[in-house]
Amino acid sequence: MNYIEQLNDEQLKELERQYEILAYGVSGIIPDHEFKQKIAKSIKKNQPLKVKLGLDPTAPDIHIGHTVVLNKLKQFQELGHTIQLIIGDFTGKIGDPSGKATARVALTDEQVRYNAQTYFEQFGKIIDTEAVELHYNSKWLSKIDFAEVLQLASNVTVARMLERNDFNNRYKESKPIYLHEFFYPVMQGYDSLQLESDVELGGTDQEFNVLFGRQIQEQFGKEKQVVILLPLLEGLDGVEKMSKSKKNYIGIDEKPNDIFGKTMSIRDELIGKYFELASNLSIEEVAEIKDQLKEESLHPRDAKIRLAYAFVEMLYDTKTAEESKEYFLTVFQRNQMPDEIPEVVWEKEATIGILDLISELNLLPSKSEVRRMIKNGGIRLNQKKVDDPNLQVTIQNNLVLQVGKRKFVRLKLSK
Repeated sequence: MNYIEQLNDEQLKELERQYEILAYGVSGIIPDHEFKQKIAKSIKKNQPLKVKLGLDPTAPDIHIGHTVVLNKLKQFQELGHTIQLIIGDFTGKIGDPSGKATARVALTDEQVRYNAQTYFEQFGKIIDTEAVELHYNSKWLSKIDFAEVLQLASNVTVARMLERNDFNNRYKESKPIYLHEFFYPVMQGYDSLQLESDVELGGTDQEFNVLFGRQIQEQFGKEKQVVILLPLLEGLDGVEKMSKSKKNYIGIDEKPNDIFGKTMSIRDELIGKYFELASNLSIEEVAEIKDQLKEESLHPRDAKIRLAYAFVEMLYDTKTAEESKEYFLTVFQRNQMPDEIPEVVWEKEATIGILDLISELNLLPSKSEVRRMIKNGGIRLNQKKVDDPNLQVTIQNNLVLQVGKRKFVRLKLSK
């Protein structure tokens, strides 16, 4: 049925408004014409779309890269649609093989539950979690009998599975592919069947998995979901996808000053992309910033300050964003020490090597990293640069140690 043809002029304007917002910043909509029909049906019947996002809680924390999809969910929410958040407590035990050269290590029930709880708490910084339908896919996947599993598997060929780059590469390199890994996209598709999802979101690296929902729904005679693919956000290195394992991330649960400082270190060529995908600024505001950067009427440094402010404001509040901005300007642009510095009471030897001192305070992960930081001029004592890795430091009351751009410690002598 063509719902677009049934809309009046006002409803057609609403269709175009919603489509413009929801299609903004995406990598692809599969298929696009069906998505417009679904929005039209939603408007005509005054019935919200059911928008699915599946997540395997493989780690306890999320980062700015995750806000790409979370901001899109927020847009759906603000337009009155229903968010179906799927916690993959069952699929998480298998692990998504996407982009992996080996099978993932299975998680325990305790790990899944802990990670899921922290995910949901952190999501609340972006979306209205009280208005979200929260589902755990073990509710239905743990109850499927073997006959149903075989029925699902009978419609999926091994050739189709080997179309996946990760499986194909492992097969060509004679690396093991375990049978249970083939069931991951099938189970993800089964989630869409159970919830009768209209739309599923996923990163471009998830295309194979999210398209399975359409296949499974069609197999059972249900209306097929539309897939919206979102681009992956490069991390602080400007090359690899943002990831905790690659240490190129900005955690959304980090301290405000750290979020601000890390944002200031992103590559200039990625500023527009970060604004478009990860900030909560309007389409018009982002377009204006990108135009100003292109015309060179806005300096990249000033654009990053605005981006960092937007991130802290989104994840905390306006007052905290103002304080983080002032902290950054004070410490880095005006070359002053911040007003508030964490204090540590020193109860050990009065004289200690600079390498040992920084290691004792856990300010850097290794002494080799301390040496590298000294070589690059990143260690200061009372604002004086340290250039000798063999320096012996005499601990004095109120001695201020600076490591890198954001770490300060004031040492206090024990009485």
